[in-house]
Amino acid sequence: MSQPGTSPFSPRAVLAIVLTGALSFLALVYFIGAGDTGNRNGAGGAHAASKGLNGYAGLVHLLEAQGYAVTQSRSPAAFETYDLLVLTPPMNADAEEIGQILDQRRDLGPTIVILPKWGVTGFRGRLREQLEGKIRDGWVRLVFSSAPEWVGDLPAPFAVELKEEQLDGGKRAGWSGFDLTGSLPASAVIYAQPSKLHEAWVADDAGHSLAHLVLGEQDSDYYAEAQWVVFVTEPDLMNNYGLADPRRAALALALVREAGYDDDMSVTFDLTLNGLGSAQNLLTLAFRPPFLAATLCLIMALFVVGWRAFQRFGPARAEARADAFGKSRLVTSGARLVLRARRLRLLTAPYADLTARRLARRLGLAHATPEAIDVALKRTLPEEEPFSSRAEALRHARKPSEILGAAEHLHELERKLTR
Repeated sequence: MSQPGTSPFSPRAVLAIVLTGALSFLALVYFIGAGDTGNRNGAGGAHAASKGLNGYAGLVHLLEAQGYAVTQSRSPAAFETYDLLVLTPPMNADAEEIGQILDQRRDLGPTIVILPKWGVTGFRGRLREQLEGKIRDGWVRLVFSSAPEWVGDLPAPFAVELKEEQLDGGKRAGWSGFDLTGSLPASAVIYAQPSKLHEAWVADDAGHSLAHLVLGEQDSDYYAEAQWVVFVTEPDLMNNYGLADPRRAALALALVREAGYDDDMSVTFDLTLNGLGSAQNLLTLAFRPPFLAATLCLIMALFVVGWRAFQRFGPARAEARADAFGKSRLVTSGARLVLRARRLRLLTAPYADLTARRLARRLGLAHATPEAIDVALKRTLPEEEPFSSRAEALRHARKPSEILGAAEHLHELERKLTR
């Protein structure tokens, strides 16, 4: 049993508990503010942060190795960049949303839209135990191929009709473009039907367009002034699956270089269309300049206050009762309340009535009226000022000094009667 007034915990234990809780809370607040609440790579998605066969992490590393300034954006603000923007919308994308983004970029900068193709699934639980440890996070298995239907619902001149062709016998379709040739990694091919609004940049052996530039109607404002928009309908030319071949990697670089006008332009990969966006909030701003300095000062102040409380002198003192027991304590507490409320004027009439009753008892009067008291006092103390005038002066007093003086003057009658 611990002694009264002592703590069951040592100061070091209390300090460790407080520091652990404080650091845990600060870490929680920071990661919530930064939006880092779990896996943000979106394993299995066809986007720039994915290392699966259908992802584009390989293209990001390839461009960085070539000297490009590459950014992976989780904010819709990236749609307003003047540099090359790469969009990798999912299979269930909203055609109206994509159309608005492309129309917004008409006067901003070039855009590459890499269309989706593959449906994927994970490996976990599908391999023998001896192979489970060899599978890395983010790896996927290609299950089926499909042409996205929403592309045909895009506004003009971006809309295009897609076709899917499955080559027999496991054959691989060939491709050509930018003085390069090669073959696709899979037998399934997604291509675009011919359109006078588009110019094919990469085609397969049958002449189908695998990547095209949107031109628009001749003599239109879009044809004359709009920034370039390139659609890659066959994503195996640029995804991780396709970049396993050096010739397809060279084609991917040529597509980026041609769409971006030159080798010096920065490249931004959008991740918001794949559900990996993050919005700024007050916590995010608190840990970013210029608010970071104020946040650090606040944290230091909290540590100082906590340390000061930990190093206080002596044990904590138990607070006394606000209202003590007993009549005298009750009177004292009531008087303090009246003084704090500054309502002394409310005591003048009750005090005068109470004094009248006490004087009536001393003088042997049946009724404590001012007239009866004045008559009795005149016989006992003929030279004193009448009670009625003293009581009236007390009732009309307002300032604390006036009230105390009038009350003392009234109490003087009681003192002289007790002599």
